[in-house]
This record gives sequence, structure tokens and C-alpha cells, in this order.
Amino acid sequence: MSNPKISFEFFPPQNLEASFRLWDTVQVLAPLDPRFVSVTYGAGGTTRELTRDAVATLTKSSGLNVAAHLTCVDATREETLAIADSYADAGVTEIVALRGDPPKGSAGFTPHKDGFADSCELVRALADTGKFTIRVGAYPEAHPESGSTAADIDWLKRKIDAGADEAITQFFFEAETFLRFRDACDAAGITAPIIPGILPIENWKGTRNFARRCGTDVPSWLDDAYAKATRDGREDLLSTAICTELCSDLIEGGVDSLHFYTLNRPELTRDVCHALGITPKIQLENVA
Repeated sequence: MSNPKISFEFFPPQNLEASFRLWDTVQVLAPLDPRFVSVTYGAGGTTRELTRDAVATLTKSSGLNVAAHLTCVDATREETLAIADSYADAGVTEIVALRGDPPKGSAGFTPHKDGFADSCELVRALADTGKFTIRVGAYPEAHPESGSTAADIDWLKRKIDAGADEAITQFFFEAETFLRFRDACDAAGITAPIIPGILPIENWKGTRNFARRCGTDVPSWLDDAYAKATRDGREDLLSTAICTELCSDLIEGGVDSLHFYTLNRPELTRDVCHALGITPKIQLENVA
């Protein structure tokens, strides 16, 4: 069985210390030869400029295939497409197109009066440029705003039909969750690749709270396992084992690509990749 293709998600640094952490993360993970790496937007588009700067820097200095996140939040169509054009001018040919989270404290997503109404409109406009490979989000468990996996699958199909090339899922804790979703997407006529999103558990309490906010089901066995691991001081070992087993189960189920949410903390992701047999292949170029 061949090793899966891998990719990594980073978030843009907001201060000097975070900039060094991002570069250290790239140094650790780049030798694993990822298919691409992506750089996120903050909620409400709060890191728009930081994302653009991080994408441009990584594209120029790392030798990696960098995908930029782009959202519909708090921007006109012209502004959003101008950002996309600036990416193309910088040699970035891959975009993760998302509706985006509303600004913190707001009641929900409200389209800009001159902006894109939703992710489908954004995808269609990006596809019309002919400049980008476009990836979109997918939800193997019901999105908090939809309440139905069937509705999420219908929405995903609309995004693929609008011009998206691939989808990356929200994280989940059990392989069967993704495999059921993949099969349901296939039954719905979705033929584009769907890449499972993998979140290595750096901190169980924080991950658990995040999962609740995202509508991700938290199996009770994980609470029990981390309670015991915390008593024994073995949280890191447990996290590596759980994530490796999840990835192995996915691969056995026919998955050939994995996308890791690194949180700019590379060691656990690296250890899981090594456990899967993914070893360093390239050397990162020095920054000029």
C-alpha cells in the first residue's frame, strides 16, 4: 500500500514570535514533501493582510506549493477578486475558497451589500478567471448552521458544480464518520476528490471545546482515554497513537490524501507522518 499524499494548514503570524514559529513549522514539515500547504483567514477576514503577506513570503522563500484561503466576509466583489489577482501575480495558483466565519460577536453571516452572497458565488467567479485550482470546505458532520448532513452534501455539490476542483473536510474523530460521508457524496454524484481534514490533538480540553463549537461529535471514549493519559503524563503518546490510528483506518478505507491542521505546532503532525511511513524527501531552500 503506497503512502498517502499529504498537505498542511498553517495560520498567519500576528507578531514577531509567531513569525518565527511559522517558519520553524515550515522547516519541520516541508521535508515531508507536501502536495500543498494552505494559509488561513481569521474570523471576519481579520487576518486578510497577514494572510496575503504570509502566502507571498512562503511562495517566494519555501519552494512549497502554497494555497491561499479566501473568504466572502466584509469585502466587495471587486476587493475579493483584487486579492485573488494579487495572489496570481505572486505566482499563487491555488485557493481555498470559503464563505468565512462572521466577525466575533456578530449574530451570523451577513453578505456585504456589494460582495459575494455565499461560497458558491465566490467559487464561480474564481473559476471564471481560469487562474486557480480551487478547493472548498466540506462537513462530514452537519454544519452548525445547516443541521443536516444531506443539506451539506447538496451544498457541496453546488460548489463543485460551480467550479471547485477538490474539497477538504472539517476535522472529525472517527474514520467511519468520513467514510460514510464520502460514500454519501459519491451516491449524490459528487466525483471531485474529498480530502479528510486531520486535527492532531495538541490539547484535549481545547480541542474538545473547539469540536463542540464546530458541531463535531466527541466520542465518550476520548474523554476516558485522555483522563487516564493525563494522570499518567502520557498525553503526547496518546495523541500520536490516536491520530496515527485514525489516518491508518482512513488509508485502509481507500483514502489517498490527508490534510493536517497543524496549528503552527509541527511536532505531533511530523510524528504521525513518520508513523505512517512518510519520511523526509526534500530539503527546504534557504531564505535569500
